[in-house]
Amino acid sequence: MLKKGDKKLINGWAFYDWANSVYSLVIGTAVFPIFYESVTESDGGIVQFLGTDWHNTTIYSYALGFSFLIVALMSPILSAIADYTGNKKRFMQFFCIMGSVSVMALYFFTGKENVWIGITFTILASIGFWSSLVFYNAYLPEVAEPKDHDRVSAKGFMLGYIGSVILLAFNLSMVMKPEMYGITDATLPARISFLTVGIWWLIFAQVTFNRLPNNPFKRKPEKDYIFKGYRELRIVLNEIKQQRELKILLISFFLYSIGVQTVILLASTFGIKDLGLETSNLIITILLIQLVGIVGAFVFSRLSERIGNIKSLKITVLIWSVTCFGAYLLKGDDPQVYLKFYALGGFIGFVLGAIQSLSRSTYSKLIPEETEDHATYFSFFDVTEKIAIVVGMTLAGIVTSYTNSLRLFILILSIFFVAGFIVLSFMKKTKYVK
Repeated sequence: MLKKGDKKLINGWAFYDWANSVYSLVIGTAVFPIFYESVTESDGGIVQFLGTDWHNTTIYSYALGFSFLIVALMSPILSAIADYTGNKKRFMQFFCIMGSVSVMALYFFTGKENVWIGITFTILASIGFWSSLVFYNAYLPEVAEPKDHDRVSAKGFMLGYIGSVILLAFNLSMVMKPEMYGITDATLPARISFLTVGIWWLIFAQVTFNRLPNNPFKRKPEKDYIFKGYRELRIVLNEIKQQRELKILLISFFLYSIGVQTVILLASTFGIKDLGLETSNLIITILLIQLVGIVGAFVFSRLSERIGNIKSLKITVLIWSVTCFGAYLLKGDDPQVYLKFYALGGFIGFVLGAIQSLSRSTYSKLIPEETEDHATYFSFFDVTEKIAIVVGMTLAGIVTSYTNSLRLFILILSIFFVAGFIVLSFMKKTKYVK
């Protein structure tokens, strides 16, 4: 078994970001949302699901919100069971397989006639992706020392951006130039992209699984896993209640995650519906975000070493707030709207990986050194984020159902970022968090 701090172990852990980030880029942000919008936009965007008529953006928002709610409900108890039994890696593998296979199943989603496939497997893929991240993040305190958490966390996000851009470039070549591949079916390039994402995720994840230890604390569980897991969960919950800085971080994380995650999920929809941007404009913006994100994750990991995690996080939150307000001011009839959209994309890219990486590493530094319940601790981090996404996507669904626009919602998000900044200001320095 590789020892904590071993470069091979750290690289193996970080490589899961390379494996899974293609899901968040291609399925969560780029190809799938645009494909979904294009095949469901006829008849005013009304689609039928579960025998009821829905607006296509509304049902998509609710479907994602539902998947996050499921993750939020089940991850704490599953994480506690994983910690008790020492089977964290097995749970991570299960959800990785579930997510990647569900993404591949999106190949069979061709339009309104089988929209149930698109919605159902979007939900299952989302559950698999986000649930696997709970256990993946929980390994951070076990693969690196606290002083290295910022750099190691950032390394994962940087690998994720690089890997996802490589696959996205291939997918976009099919979507934009299908004749190069002899493809005549208009829906086939995007559907093949979904297949490639699932295959990429599943294959490259094996590098991580081969290097991560299973049951590193040599636990020998008794029977009644669920009962013992629930008891483990209560113990960690009581510990969190007594840790002031951890609670403050979670509250702030909840507030600004409402903005971060919903922007990631709905940026393409906002660009198409509210600003009237072409697909090419969105693709350029998405690629720009990924490339700038590599730089941002690196810069802020180094900045946190100089000025501390708290100040670095506050800077990213402030930039996010200003960027959302700037997006609200954009008008579709502005002749320079696409250039301004690119500029906002650059700002988002610079702080996207940074805010996620710093949030993960800051939280890991606040976990008590003596604990072995890392998955359980990170389940609360994950639940906070998922509830935030549920709130964000539900709010987006409500706003779009009344206004048929995301513009007002974008303005509301800037307020959440301001609230997160204010709460973060109450955090005090600790042994590892400065």
